[in-house]
Amino acid sequence: MRFQLFSIFLLAGLMVCSGQVQPKDSITQLEEVILYDPLKKNETLGITTSSIIREKAFQNHSPIDLTASINQISGVYLLSGALNTNRITIRGVGARTPFGTDKLRLYFNEIPVTNGSGFSTLEAFDLENLKAVEVIKGPKGTGYGANLGGAILLNTEAFDKTESFLQSSFTLGSYNLQKNNTRFSLADERWILDFNYNHLNIDGYRENNQFERDGLLLNTGYKFKDDGQLSLLFNYIDYTAQIASSLGATAFEEDPTQAAFTWAQAKGFEANRYTLLGLSYSNTVFKQLRYTQSVFYTYLDHYEPRPFNILDEFTNGYGFRSVFSGQFGNGPVPMNYTFGAELYKDEYDWSTYENLYRDNNGEGSLKGEQLSDNKEFRRQFNAFGSLNLPLSTELALQLGLNINKTVYDFRDRFNTGADNKSARRDFNLIALPSMDLRYSFSSGNQVFLNVSRGYSNPNLEETLTPDGVINPDIRQETGMNYELGTKLSSNNGYFWMTASLYRMNIKNLLIAERVGEDQFIGRNAGKTRHQGLELDLNLLLPLSNQLRLIPFLSYSLSDHSFTEFVDAGEDYSGNPLTGVPRHRANFGLRFNHENGFYWNNTIQYVGEIPLRDDNSLSSDAFAVYNTRLGIQKPIGTRFNLNVSFGINNVLNEEYAQSVLINAIGFGGNEPRYYYPGNDRNYYANVSLRYAL
Repeated sequence: MRFQLFSIFLLAGLMVCSGQVQPKDSITQLEEVILYDPLKKNETLGITTSSIIREKAFQNHSPIDLTASINQISGVYLLSGALNTNRITIRGVGARTPFGTDKLRLYFNEIPVTNGSGFSTLEAFDLENLKAVEVIKGPKGTGYGANLGGAILLNTEAFDKTESFLQSSFTLGSYNLQKNNTRFSLADERWILDFNYNHLNIDGYRENNQFERDGLLLNTGYKFKDDGQLSLLFNYIDYTAQIASSLGATAFEEDPTQAAFTWAQAKGFEANRYTLLGLSYSNTVFKQLRYTQSVFYTYLDHYEPRPFNILDEFTNGYGFRSVFSGQFGNGPVPMNYTFGAELYKDEYDWSTYENLYRDNNGEGSLKGEQLSDNKEFRRQFNAFGSLNLPLSTELALQLGLNINKTVYDFRDRFNTGADNKSARRDFNLIALPSMDLRYSFSSGNQVFLNVSRGYSNPNLEETLTPDGVINPDIRQETGMNYELGTKLSSNNGYFWMTASLYRMNIKNLLIAERVGEDQFIGRNAGKTRHQGLELDLNLLLPLSNQLRLIPFLSYSLSDHSFTEFVDAGEDYSGNPLTGVPRHRANFGLRFNHENGFYWNNTIQYVGEIPLRDDNSLSSDAFAVYNTRLGIQKPIGTRFNLNVSFGINNVLNEEYAQSVLINAIGFGGNEPRYYYPGNDRNYYANVSLRYAL
């Protein structure tokens, strides 16, 4: 079936390229609805390949479904146990992390929002506030940290428009879903003020699964006459999310709506208040040099009662990012360069307490005696530079280098004397080079090659021994990435395709071994090989002067495995990498009519996922069909109305939307591997925009 779909797309693409399908008018150009842009050229990335989800692609799914939107990109897989429980893997990197997203860098409007231990929190951002999500797969993003997993750039509206408007969007749906997003934008040639407020409340599909969030986003800027621009970014999120946790196989099959027993008894939840404040200034020093300076501050207050203890923590983070870019040379194609630096420091305070929920008469969690009191100072510094050399009008070479320095300083404020576990971990300076080569053999058609080195830091738990002492022998993961790809597109903009072959060899593999219900230890345990094929296709077929059909497909073949891995005397070398599906595909059909009607259909297929290192257990493959239809029309000269209705999981598939690997059952209980996906559910959205 996969090869049949590929043949259909390829045949249609050849027809478009050869002119057998001709454009009717400019309104049907694919660029208006393009889902991905595989080769983005900007000041920082140069010719580095990346994938972009634009605002149009968000309309394929519900306004709260960031998971499905991200999963439209080949090579990127977001596993979501709930709205507050997300884990992103890119080309298999990060698949072995028990909870959360690490081994990549997350940026919001060019400001780093990954914390000092390498964890990123997607739920701190509202999908309706985003205009594009860009993904750099692998360590080739020299200017964005060179992490093994890559980088994700979340971007809001650019400061290049002068329209003023008031917009309100309201969504109702299953599980008592209620969401409102209100946006006010005021702009002229010099000044822009963009303010967003959002509120989300949903009871959830499962027991103990309610989620409530309020958010504010302020994005404002002023353009000076000398080409300078000053901008201020403020993002605040306050959310409370109940935690249903994972289920064992029996509970998952019998009743996937139930919460894990102990989490239901404790009425476990997490409460978060997150603040991001950033100030940026950019200007052109002279014709060949432009710079951007940013300073930022982040604050997270997190409180989480779990069955095994209560976690109370807060993090203060701050830093700067400086980027200089320009060009030199008098030839027909000038040489571009970029260099800069980024510093992120944070102070992480956390304490744990007894949870006396068993003695609380069924009222849920109750704080008891203090069990620990800790503080960690974390610092990451990146210096980077790249040089884009045009070897000819068709051939371009980019050389890049990132230098990273990471320091952890752990303070035990609970134990004294000989029992005190304070320690410092100072990682060696690491150099991460990158090389890109691109050959353009015709307009819009290219082949590209990348060779790059990346790294991943151990997170906090991975740096500790079973006794809670920092392990001085833990090392950073490092790996070499090799990628060969092509981009093909038709001159009329009706066909677009990219294909990539990659291989990444990672050594000093970090694994988090679970030694207790809330205790993990990390160690370097071997090597992995990440290799695969990624394919993205977009096609535009005019069915008439008014109606057009846009099929699109992304496919990932992930042949990831352990090359050297011995754990507890067992040799798992040669086994598939745990937590990664071998096959994954996202197929969609979008119908657009000139009168504003649209109908979007997507099918996400995920193959079996190995759940244990010995390859003795895998999750079941599944396919989920989602559909959304709506109409967007102007009303008079100032109003624009968008009304839509959608169904998720149309065929009511029972599946695991996220999984845990190497789960252990405690107290004779069954290991809990599975986070159930939602059953068939519905939503309706009304959005009204008024031009001021």
